Amino acid sequence: MDFSGQLVLASASPRRKEILTQLGFSRADFSFITLSADIDESHIFGETPQVFVSRLAIEKALAGLDLCQVKGTAVVLGSDTIVVLGDTILGKPADEADALKMLSQLSGEIHSVMTAVALTDGNKTVTSLVETKVQFCQLTEQDILAYIATGEPMDKAGAYGIQALGGSFVERIEGSYSAVVGLPMVETRALLQEMNII
Repeated sequence: MDFSGQLVLASASPRRKEILTQLGFSRADFSFITLSADIDESHIFGETPQVFVSRLAIEKALAGLDLCQVKGTAVVLGSDTIVVLGDTILGKPADEADALKMLSQLSGEIHSVMTAVALTDGNKTVTSLVETKVQFCQLTEQDILAYIATGEPMDKAGAYGIQALGGSFVERIEGSYSAVVGLPMVETRALLQEMNII
């Protein structure tokens, strides 16, 4: 496949794809392709949440670039989102019991959602990190179990999706809503402009 001059989204997330599509509104010829870039998402001991999520975004972008084979011909966007409660990073739940534990911990608490974005063409890499504070309302175990039964929490950091059913648990946010969904619009648009994509 010819990736010449092509913007590539290194993510299988339909939410990121939708947001990136919206960001191209000012360019009639705006287009991108998506591919899934698998990386090791293990946390390195001693790594702060900010460094961790930024590293994953960069690694996803670089892994996506490797799949494009010829560096310098494509610009690849990688992004990662984590949920942080106190000092604990909450990733995607391993199973339903893990989802129950995470949502029980988030109940009634304020947590941080950190989303990092990286754009690279192999020669230049630009990044942005956005942190949003999210306040959960008090949840009953019945609320949590009913939510888990929908299947929605299972592929999401912190075991919830703000843009769907999980939004009913969010009392308020302070910061970027689109960053909690998975791709901060203002910051991503600025990076796309910096790389002369839009």
